[in-house]
Amino acid sequence: MADDIGRALRDVVRGDVEFTTTARALTTMDASNYRRVPLGVVAPKDADDVRAVLAACAERGVPVVGRGGGTSIAGQATGTGVVVDFTRHMNRILDVDPATRTARVQPGVVLDRLQERAAPHGLRFGPDPSTHGRCTLGGMIGNNSCGSHSVAWGTTADNVAALAVAGADGGTYRLGRGWDGAPAGLRALVEGELGLVRTGFAPYAGLPRRISGYAVDALLPEHGTDLARFFCGTEGTLGLVTEATVKLVEAPAAKALAVLAYADESAAAEAAAGLLPYGPLTVEGMAADLVPPDSGLPRGGAWLFVETGGATPAEAKAAADRIVRAADVLDALVVDDPAGQRTLWRIREDASGTATRMPDGSEAWPGWEDCAVPPARLGTYLRDFRGLLGEHGLRGTPYGHFGDGCIHVRIDFDLLTEKGIGRFRRFSEELAALVVAHGGSLSGEHGDGQARAELLPRMYGAELVGLFERVKGVWDPADVLNPGMLVRPARLDENLRFAVLPREPVDVVFGYPHDGGDFSAAVRRCVGVAKCRTETMTSGSGVMCPSFRATGGDETHSTRGRARLLHEMLAGEVVTDGWRSEEVRDALDLCLSCKGCRSDCPVGVDMATYKAEFLHHHYEGRRRPAAHYAMGWLPRWLRLVERTRSARLVNSLGRVGVLASVGKRLAGVAAERELPVVARETFSAGWHRRPGGAGRRGGPEVVLWPDTFTDHLAPEVAGAARRVLEAAGLGVVLPPTRTFPRPGVRGRVCCGLTYVSTGQLDRARAVQRRTLDLMEPLLVDDGPPVVVLEPSCAAALRSDLPELLPDDPRARRLADRVVTFAEALERLAPDWEPPRIGRPVVGQTHCHQHAVLGDTADRRLRERAGMEGELSGGCCGLAGNFGFEQGHYEVSVACAEEQLLPSVRAAGEGSVVLADGFSCRTQLGQLAGVRGRHLAEVLAEGLDAADHGS
Repeated sequence: MADDIGRALRDVVRGDVEFTTTARALTTMDASNYRRVPLGVVAPKDADDVRAVLAACAERGVPVVGRGGGTSIAGQATGTGVVVDFTRHMNRILDVDPATRTARVQPGVVLDRLQERAAPHGLRFGPDPSTHGRCTLGGMIGNNSCGSHSVAWGTTADNVAALAVAGADGGTYRLGRGWDGAPAGLRALVEGELGLVRTGFAPYAGLPRRISGYAVDALLPEHGTDLARFFCGTEGTLGLVTEATVKLVEAPAAKALAVLAYADESAAAEAAAGLLPYGPLTVEGMAADLVPPDSGLPRGGAWLFVETGGATPAEAKAAADRIVRAADVLDALVVDDPAGQRTLWRIREDASGTATRMPDGSEAWPGWEDCAVPPARLGTYLRDFRGLLGEHGLRGTPYGHFGDGCIHVRIDFDLLTEKGIGRFRRFSEELAALVVAHGGSLSGEHGDGQARAELLPRMYGAELVGLFERVKGVWDPADVLNPGMLVRPARLDENLRFAVLPREPVDVVFGYPHDGGDFSAAVRRCVGVAKCRTETMTSGSGVMCPSFRATGGDETHSTRGRARLLHEMLAGEVVTDGWRSEEVRDALDLCLSCKGCRSDCPVGVDMATYKAEFLHHHYEGRRRPAAHYAMGWLPRWLRLVERTRSARLVNSLGRVGVLASVGKRLAGVAAERELPVVARETFSAGWHRRPGGAGRRGGPEVVLWPDTFTDHLAPEVAGAARRVLEAAGLGVVLPPTRTFPRPGVRGRVCCGLTYVSTGQLDRARAVQRRTLDLMEPLLVDDGPPVVVLEPSCAAALRSDLPELLPDDPRARRLADRVVTFAEALERLAPDWEPPRIGRPVVGQTHCHQHAVLGDTADRRLRERAGMEGELSGGCCGLAGNFGFEQGHYEVSVACAEEQLLPSVRAAGEGSVVLADGFSCRTQLGQLAGVRGRHLAEVLAEGLDAADHGS
């Protein structure tokens, strides 16, 4: 079947036809609990391609499912036939017309791109799901998505004017108001059942978030026979949208955000409906379980996020202040600066991922993600909902669109065992009855899909659901369009994506402490919300996922795509070679191991660790790529250079064109790269050679960690750090070394980073054990802090070390001792005043510092030194060995061009270019001809200037 339909599609489709293992594995899941294995994936070039796909599949009885960002939560973006991916080619904005306040778009357009295009005209598309950076307009139409601003601007159905739809038979339908464009038989069917339609939908007439089922009532004459509105929310079961004309609304010139604090979620829910008369743009609710402790929210147990608009900032703030005065709250906060609002909204938008983990770290899943009740009944409903959770021994933290009565919740269902799945079914049936009893809709935003469609008769009754089936029959008599969704649905406990995973823990090297030591549980972290698929990044907003953006939005090179391939590797059905899989290896090849996903992914996927684990097993007992030996063993080679005192010779050979080219080719290094210059004397050697090398001991003592990069390639950074630390009154020492039988040969500490990043985990653990042996005398209760200047090495010691050696208590003790340069000064010399630099700064926060270490202390130190300006986000693209490896140069440069290089080029004269990481400094030097400096160097120069001035 796959070969036949694949050949047929290649004959008639100009777009991409992919029936490969990788393409299929990437699309087995969306953001739901469900999994289906497709035959293949087609990325159509245009509407003609879409019609050709549908005609070819209909002829052969092959199911077709449309897919946008793949963030659907009810399973409707998965299928067993051909997946039509609209994001690759059909992603254009065809027209924005300010006069009519409309836009024409293709279905693969990401919502944020439309907002950016409309913004210069003072317009926007009203609905805005939390996935606005990666969800598509086609997917929003398919699910009738809403978002936080629905209290002001309604659902997607409220904002669609006309649709061009490819039908199941390959024909075209143009849908707007009136019966023109409808398929034959639809009008007669609806007009023959007007009484049923009117009575069946009447109980939900006042429910703003009624998304469940087919909106057949939109075809009533009193509702204007709105075919376009009716089609919204049909989940690709009646046809595939090829073009949409959508309405735009006037965006407020200014906005303010009032955060209202309540004792608990029920109190917040009961207050929400009372705020609607004040005309807010949003009334969003969430409880403390989903909020990080340092969030900056006002004191309380639950909060409403109420946004107001106005023609001026003062007008917007005045509207927010009125709401605060009218609300009965424990505490409140009004934020009118855009940056502060974005920070707070990020807390709310990340909830869809944050909610997938309970406070104790256990897993929680969708399934009852978005049912809705009349807003006035929300408080009562939530109390009943909590009671039902308790009866079934389940936990979940509701949040969502309180102003519309729509609740999102992830629940700690056990979807791995027969008993747990049985409880999932019973709870679902009882909750459906509870929602209906409160006059609610089973779906209030994300659609029914497989998760809720089986229970639609409880909401609408068997007769009206039977009408839905007849409507489906008019549009798609052969049932090839997304079968198993909405009508004649699959059971809600079938096709669960966890069923194929191994039941026993997989034998792995890392400890995975946050996942109970289970690699399968670590991979399950990815729930598909796809924050990693954001196509553009605002300055300073994070890191994840640089390779996805650098490759032009290739799902294979997103964090989610890699997690999907690992999931299928464990399942063994699509990816059948296990750890030896070339598909998984190739997908991980462009992972920079930047660790951005560890912090930026709402569920904490750590692809850098998964990549190291995979590479370890993939090459176990086999020859590795040359780069793994050349760069993975870098500490070994550099120490050999030091012992043989051959730095000058090595540097000279590296500058001889022919020899350098041959050497790079043999070492797996990109031809475009210049080789770093090796220091003629390491910092450690100079320390031990010079008098007074042990440092001052007048104040608290710190251990200055001589990482490989700083010691051998940038010893001036360590010298500067020593100068500043001692000026702050700290005593500086180096870690202990062990002298071996040969004179001058020392065993030295090493974090093992280069071995970890190349997946040589046995060697990494051996190096780390030797390091712990050397450091053991200092790992006592009152032992000194360890200052690590290279952020990637500090991150390796804090995270990789205890996860690779979880059974060695010394690993955790050392990890807890590690501090950054700025943290050491802040904690141990709080009264020290740094030199006044008084210059603007540009550069980039190191990705490992962003993800693992944090940069709060660095920001405060820069501020105290009068260094103004924000560092950019993203990744420099060199990322240790990544940017040096053959085949990675173009992606490496593309990552640097995203934020780092533009920010440096735009810097004013006299700006300081900060780059604490050796990779970042190397990338700046090689691509921009700019010398980046470690913060320690800048402060040391400030001290020298002050001394000279005095």
